[in-house]
Amino acid sequence: MDWMGARHGRGKQGCGMQRINEDIKSGQFKQMYLLYGEEAYLRKQYKDKLREALTADGDTMNCSYFEGRNISVGAVVDLAETLPFLAQRRVIILENSNLFKADGEKMAEYLAQPAETAYLVFVEKEVDKRSRLYKAVAAKGTVVEFPVQNEATLKKWVLGMLRREGKQITERALDSFLEKTGTDMENIRGELEKLMCYCMDRDSVTEQDIEDICIQRVSSHIFDMISAIADRRQKRALDLYYELLSLKEPAMRILYLIARQFNMLLQVKELKRKGYDNKAIGGKVGLQPFIAGKYAAQAGKFESADLRRALEACVETEEAVKTGRMNDVMGVELLIVKYSV
Repeated sequence: MDWMGARHGRGKQGCGMQRINEDIKSGQFKQMYLLYGEEAYLRKQYKDKLREALTADGDTMNCSYFEGRNISVGAVVDLAETLPFLAQRRVIILENSNLFKADGEKMAEYLAQPAETAYLVFVEKEVDKRSRLYKAVAAKGTVVEFPVQNEATLKKWVLGMLRREGKQITERALDSFLEKTGTDMENIRGELEKLMCYCMDRDSVTEQDIEDICIQRVSSHIFDMISAIADRRQKRALDLYYELLSLKEPAMRILYLIARQFNMLLQVKELKRKGYDNKAIGGKVGLQPFIAGKYAAQAGKFESADLRRALEACVETEEAVKTGRMNDVMGVELLIVKYSV
């Protein structure tokens, strides 16, 4: 269930993935690559592709891996300057180093004139494009961003995997599947594997199959809980709360997620009032357009003043729990009851 290469890439991201694929095919590599962005699945896919292409099978002597914010740049530079042992390249992978946001000056200086045999692959969730290190890699290497994928791209990816297994799915069932899994590709892949095993003896995947086997994300539970509150379906809202508790979600984390949801709805409602469409709203609050549309519909069930009061009530509940005036589980339950009557 691999990502299907650059065919699904768009814009600069697609070009970047294509360049990496072409480098691998031709064997002509840049000395440095930066893979960054929120989509962890794609970052890992291309990190592994580069590692396998740059090193011989089983060569652990000439491939080194560093992870975390406490990486010693001096140690990395010393290693990069060490000639590879019976190999063409010394490959160094640095992941989640934070060097592209702070303390990357020394690394940037080294990359101005690295050893000819040193090949570095940086893997980061976030970078500062203004940093000297980012500019150094962009000037002499290849930089690829892997953002959260849009709905159309995710649907193509899922449909491609289903077709290869001889499975079919309706548009409605596919929408239901993505609502449960969200946009995280690793989560989608894992849930799809379970789903296809469940439907092994059939060629069609149904909405009931998805309901039976796919795990709903906590954020989806919260979304559904807020919908139930908005529709004054108190029993449904409380059932969802008890279900989260049974899944070992702490009451205070549920409270935090409820507050975050109310805050997101308030932002979406204000942006909608100002005339922004779903795509623009999604860009401003960090949601995919199809998800922003669902938030806009949910926000329409509330008045702005009600959302502000709900946010204040969340803060008051947190304070009451922290000062010992209220039990955490009971506090969240009372909040749900108050806003669903």
